[in-house]
Amino acid sequence: MNQVEHIYPPLNQLSEDEQMLKEAAADFANSSIAPLVHEMDENAKLDRGLIKEFFEMGLMGIEIPERYSGAGGSFMMSIVAIEQISRVDGSVGVFMDVQNTLVNNAFIRYGSEDLKERFLPQLATEKVGAYCLSEAGSGSDAFALKTTAKETDNHFVLNGSKLWITNANEADIFIVFANVNPELGYKGITAFVVERGMEGFSVSKKENKLGIRASSTCEILFEDCKVPKENILGEYGKGYKVAIETLNEGRIGIGAQMIGIAQGAFDAALNYVKERKQFGKAISDFQGVQFQLSRMATDIETARLLVYNAGRMKEAGQQFLKEAAMAKFYSSEVAERVSSMAIDLFGGYGYVKEYPVEKFYRDAKIGKIYEGTTNMQLSTIAKLLLR
Repeated sequence: MNQVEHIYPPLNQLSEDEQMLKEAAADFANSSIAPLVHEMDENAKLDRGLIKEFFEMGLMGIEIPERYSGAGGSFMMSIVAIEQISRVDGSVGVFMDVQNTLVNNAFIRYGSEDLKERFLPQLATEKVGAYCLSEAGSGSDAFALKTTAKETDNHFVLNGSKLWITNANEADIFIVFANVNPELGYKGITAFVVERGMEGFSVSKKENKLGIRASSTCEILFEDCKVPKENILGEYGKGYKVAIETLNEGRIGIGAQMIGIAQGAFDAALNYVKERKQFGKAISDFQGVQFQLSRMATDIETARLLVYNAGRMKEAGQQFLKEAAMAKFYSSEVAERVSSMAIDLFGGYGYVKEYPVEKFYRDAKIGKIYEGTTNMQLSTIAKLLLR
């Protein structure tokens, strides 16, 4: 039978809504974020006015249903927006990524109606969220966490600390994982909603980082922190399920951040090689440079297809764990490789802060580490292949 019965659209073909948001996010990044990138990186702090603009644009509640004051959009809309923002600044990209793919996602999937009504409108319109899982002794082994939650008559009392918490300085709403019964191991882990200002809660040390410097990364302390019982997110003792499933989706978001960083570095290099002249002609005329550009572009498009494929599978309700791990693993490799090659093409200028590519390179490195290291992604992929 020669006739093709089904014609599938390209993975990178966007719907009308996705395309509109992509263009709006790109315009916003170019006009509002780009002028602030250097200052925010140097000061290691997000611009407060910019945060307000994110809410006004609806970029902090893309998937939140309209009845909770959100945009009522799709997961893929979040992905294309994260990519476009990260193309200009990876720090700001992860700021909105954590809000959408981790915090909002967890409330939408696991929140009681009471929690949704109380917190989703705030997250959509004015308040930043943070996701508190990692600890000093539980990085890749996330369920070795030591933060405890002791039940009393009206509250849970949390004690412990969390490390490397993205958005910690800006956030008012925190999803915190603590163990209600350490003897049960991971089966005692429960997710709680903690608000800034609760007794016993404090944001501590802010990390001085290599890259994504404008994104705050802090330690959080819980010292007899009282959390109302109605603030359990999901089921008692089932916090591990909340963590695993939201992180699986969050990895696709990190993939989007990484392809955005890679695209930003590539765009800068592509423009530069057309202008830079050596031996009487633009260096883009040299075949060696052309080959480098071709490899960079092919790498980025391959990573984008992996990320979009994982996102489409998630939206279709299919199993996407392997695809999300592949997307996160490969896109982080591409971001580091492409941004490094961009520095090579810039030559000496690529190594100084006056030009943008050294920042893309610094920002790319974290992609191999957070929300599951490269080795953890490879382990996940291998297990699923051998199952």
